[in-house]
Amino acid sequence: MVENVLGTDAHAAPALSESPVARRVVIASVMRERGGTGVQSHVATVLDHLRTEGRATTLVTPFSHRSPLLKPVFAARFVVRPLTSTGAVWWYRYWHARFLLAPLRSELLAHPDAVIYAQCPVSAAIALRARQPGQPVVMAAHFNVSQADEWADKGELSAGGRYFRSIRAFEQDVLPRLDGIVYVSAFARGVVEDRVPAVRRVPSVVVPNPVAVHATPPAHRPSRHGSSKHGDLVTVGALEPRKNQRYLLEVLGELAARGRRPTLTVVGDGPDRRALERRAAELAVADQVRFLGYVDDVPTVLAGHRVYCHAARMESFGIAVAEAMAAGLPVVVAPVGGVGDLVDPGRTGELWPLDDPAAGAEILDRLLSGESAVMGAAGWAVARDRFAAPTICARIDRFLQSRPASRGER
Repeated sequence: MVENVLGTDAHAAPALSESPVARRVVIASVMRERGGTGVQSHVATVLDHLRTEGRATTLVTPFSHRSPLLKPVFAARFVVRPLTSTGAVWWYRYWHARFLLAPLRSELLAHPDAVIYAQCPVSAAIALRARQPGQPVVMAAHFNVSQADEWADKGELSAGGRYFRSIRAFEQDVLPRLDGIVYVSAFARGVVEDRVPAVRRVPSVVVPNPVAVHATPPAHRPSRHGSSKHGDLVTVGALEPRKNQRYLLEVLGELAARGRRPTLTVVGDGPDRRALERRAAELAVADQVRFLGYVDDVPTVLAGHRVYCHAARMESFGIAVAEAMAAGLPVVVAPVGGVGDLVDPGRTGELWPLDDPAAGAEILDRLLSGESAVMGAAGWAVARDRFAAPTICARIDRFLQSRPASRGER
């Protein structure tokens, strides 16, 4: 059975004309404006750029709803979760969609010239329902394979289970009815088109995630979150199974056996934190690892370190990797998903195997012994040319503005 997120819209076909006047961009997301995810970083960067350019832009989320029921309803998910994680996922998706609908519909009624930039299939489905005639809906495809797979990777859903299949079927219904899709990598587009062949008919563009890039390669400087000394290694991401920070601890253990004890700063929080802290203690590297939790100034933290390490098993793009390159750090990643395409091995960083901590230790030992500064400068130049926010946000905006007005009465 296809998941029902508050209904459907039967009029998603585009018309053949477009307005010569720039439309208001209404960004629809089920997440808060600020936070530690790549989606939130993408939204914040696009918003900041468009507003700096003097463009009419609005972000609408479920938290735009003024209902007094919002907080208790959202909090109830944490009561449901110990009883059924699948039920908690359904609760999250259904109620975030429900609370997004009213404020989004109100915003779109007030601005009939708007183009909607949705940040996930759920917000896209609500946008298709809430839009008025003439308002195109474009979605950014941030997810890895499917949102069902992401929930399964977190351990919240059974891969292949009934609700897993329902979410995938929901996406197969919603995605082909969009007026455009922004893919963050060629890998992401290929995976979605293979899984949902009908989406090939939807106009699309591949645009990497935008990041802030310093005008010149930044000199390494202390982080305001740490001591006066520079850190060695740093990683950014939610502490969950897919991000695989455990591998980094295993690499530290291998380095310690060689008599090398670099520090590792872990930025982000999540359900794996206690298990990671325990594993660090078991490997006798706990004194080398700092768990910072969520921080709102990642570039400052990055700039206080020498090498960025990423151990995720899957990424559609890897915005944290691009941010590290923009901060002038060499990056070490696994060749998975779209993230491997960000690195030029031997020039801007290295690729490593996620099943061989000894090999990972060898790579880091070499980088920390003197190659990091040159690679970091080369990575900064790549970030400047490929990911700089003004250029990338302008490309996204051009695509949004180019979408023809949708036709048909709802």
